[in-house]
Amino acid sequence: MKITDCLASWALEALPDHATLDAPLTLTPITGDAGFRCYFRLNTRPTLMAVHAPPSHEDVPGFVSKDLAFKAGGVGVPTVYAVDYQQGFMLQSDLGHQLLQPVLNQGNMERLYGVAERELVRIQCVKPDAGVFPPYDSPQLQREMALFPEWFVGGLLDLQLDADERQLLQESFTLLTDAALSQPQVVVHRDYHSRNLLLSKQEEIGVIDFQDALVGAFTYDLVSLLKDCYIRWPAAIVRVRALAFLQARVRAMGAPEMPEDQLLRWFDFMGLQRHIKVLGIFARLWLRDGKPRYLDDLPLVLRYTLEVTAAYGELKSLDDWLTARILPELPKQSWYRDWHTAGE
Repeated sequence: MKITDCLASWALEALPDHATLDAPLTLTPITGDAGFRCYFRLNTRPTLMAVHAPPSHEDVPGFVSKDLAFKAGGVGVPTVYAVDYQQGFMLQSDLGHQLLQPVLNQGNMERLYGVAERELVRIQCVKPDAGVFPPYDSPQLQREMALFPEWFVGGLLDLQLDADERQLLQESFTLLTDAALSQPQVVVHRDYHSRNLLLSKQEEIGVIDFQDALVGAFTYDLVSLLKDCYIRWPAAIVRVRALAFLQARVRAMGAPEMPEDQLLRWFDFMGLQRHIKVLGIFARLWLRDGKPRYLDDLPLVLRYTLEVTAAYGELKSLDDWLTARILPELPKQSWYRDWHTAGE
């Protein structure tokens, strides 16, 4: 029996009491994310979502635990009605289909990002239970950045690094890791951006794709939102919003007032860590998983990366290396377009 037939049979048996059917159950596939999960919308009233998350690739118990923790904190995540851990099946509420990204424009950006930032505060206020949210520690941060030399530099660009280059990257990664660990630590969604936020008709935010949540730096989700890998906003707007949010969070946490340059350094360095990781992930999604659509987003991620390395003296050696070693290779790539204007 096909996995979709198994899922449909299971979902029919697992329907909650409040869900009704006026016709035989149907599963309509929904475009998923970069992971291995498959989503299907059911023709129930109200509509529900059936999910297949292969246990060999996805941590279903971890997802459910995080969902419950977020729910308890008032975060707008789906309600999980039923789970089959062995098969990796879930039945959950439907948060709708309107992603935030397609509706964003200059006219509504301030209002809708205000809604998204208020939802982010709820996430940061969730109890950082170590049994649910592992620490975003040094090994994890380093493993993520190691994807860059492996998959982007070596895999996509086909460049071989010598010992000095690897040492330079390691020193740069250590600098970024230290900056992340020196910040206030809160629950972190880890992929909080416009393609993982659903907008209801009442302009409430639904949060998805939170299965990798950890306890980490309080700038991480904010930089994911404001320096979104799929949509770009003017740097002046990003700066103002970042400072306003971070200063408010510092005050709310009872921490001492922090200088603006310190907050921006944390914000920018956290963004650099994330974008270095994403360059590796997007390359891997193509080379390993056969998903080419993420290649089109690489120029914008490169722009975010190079803007930060050029702005800080501490990163000059990394910036010089990127300029001399990586930039000349980019025009050879079929996906490449001028990074200076990416996202405009």
